[in-house]
Amino acid sequence: MSPFPGLALAAAAFVGTHFALSHPLRAPLVARLGEKGFMAVYALVAFATLGLTSHAYGPAKAAAPAPMWDAGGAGWWLATALMWLAAVLFTGSLRGNPALPGMAPDTFPPPRGVFRITRHPMNWAFAIWAFVHALVVATPAAVIVSLAIATLALVGSLLQDRKKEALLGDKWTGWEARTSLVPFARGFALPDGFALVVGTILWLAITWAHGALGYQRAGIFHFFG
Repeated sequence: MSPFPGLALAAAAFVGTHFALSHPLRAPLVARLGEKGFMAVYALVAFATLGLTSHAYGPAKAAAPAPMWDAGGAGWWLATALMWLAAVLFTGSLRGNPALPGMAPDTFPPPRGVFRITRHPMNWAFAIWAFVHALVVATPAAVIVSLAIATLALVGSLLQDRKKEALLGDKWTGWEARTSLVPFARGFALPDGFALVVGTILWLAITWAHGALGYQRAGIFHFFG
């Protein structure tokens, strides 16, 4: 029996339960369980479905270990640059992010740093990660998981906007008017110094660790390591 349907179902369960618990089921479950009880259920379901996905990934990878395409040198350079951008966006998203739970201020300041690039820098970091891994790993198992992560990140951004519009009204729609969903849609913008420096250090550390932990060399270490 092919292991790929099992991996696809596990990945779909990971994404689908995240959407269900973050949106239609959140309010009734918080009302019944309280915020802490809801977060416990959310974490349990997330770890369980992620564990199922991880468990199903191994057999699927073993069944078809060869990549479906070769990214080539240009693909690896593109992947290296995009992962640097993902690290910078992720790092910048950790400071002053009004989309994070409990972080929406009474008044929204003008967008700064990575929020001048996109109002969903964390989700775009994960979407870029997914694209890069599909590009350079290119096995059927990697593509299935990457599609799931990209769906979670990009559809999640749209759903998050709808939820924040309902919760925050004009505050969020005003924020939307001053920011963009798609990176650089409002023109080129530079991240702040914190995101640039810490994000670059994070990018170097993670790409170095790829090879150090026995995985394929990544980032600039793919070329010069």
